[in-house]
Amino acid sequence: MTVDFHTHTFPVKIARAAVEKLSGMSHTMAFTDGTVDGLRRSMADAGVDASLVQPVATNPRQVEHVNDASILINRTGGETGVYSFGGMHPDYPFPEKELERLRAAGVKGIKLHPVYQGVDFDDARYLRILRAAFALDMRVLIHAGLDVSFPGVEHVSPAMIQRVVERLGGGRLILAHMGGWRQWEEACRLLAPTDVMIDTSFSIGSMTPADGTLAQPEMLSLSEAGDIIRAYGTDRVLFGSDSPWGGQKQSLELIGKLKLDEEDRQKILGGNARRVLGI
Repeated sequence: MTVDFHTHTFPVKIARAAVEKLSGMSHTMAFTDGTVDGLRRSMADAGVDASLVQPVATNPRQVEHVNDASILINRTGGETGVYSFGGMHPDYPFPEKELERLRAAGVKGIKLHPVYQGVDFDDARYLRILRAAFALDMRVLIHAGLDVSFPGVEHVSPAMIQRVVERLGGGRLILAHMGGWRQWEEACRLLAPTDVMIDTSFSIGSMTPADGTLAQPEMLSLSEAGDIIRAYGTDRVLFGSDSPWGGQKQSLELIGKLKLDEEDRQKILGGNARRVLGI
């Protein structure tokens, strides 16, 4: 069973505008139209059995609407293969109550994006959210490192993550983008010795610019990615594409090229996700 732990979709009525805006900000090509149906077509083409949507609440007013949509996605997950985490914003006034609502609805985790939310990850507001989520045995996936759409903006550095893990533990924390996008060496040095997990999304190979041409390699080589995976250990790595910003088929092909034995590859492609999500 292949599970893509890190994807994004948008409601049909705003998907086109959202994809065009974000593609323009990042100067990268989108591989789907940003809808759940578009993700399902991608899954069928790539051979992905299940995908997990990671929504981002860019302001506190969006939190409940984002989570209502996540709950609806999960209700049809058995038919579609598409499931969803919830979202949270550091300025949302009642995180404990909203997380309890999500947990009661069967949502197993949340996504946080300090760069889009404009708050440092070791801020007290995030610590409050993490404490509440961890108390409910919920997983928290965070964007880690820099962001292609916000050059030079640093709200979730490896050092910030390390400080949070030292205070709260990291066993329920999942770091997107191989532990810290374009901060991979520092992230590996500081965070591989902890118990955090990482995903592989939008980190290996080359970015594809919005005009469809293939860029020069700007991310991790296969050799570098393999070294990072071995440092964290294959039990702590989850496959993710970051669809629509990474193609699911292309991302799977890259995982297939890594020098791993088949048992470890299957852990990354789905075994670890099934364990984490209780599937």
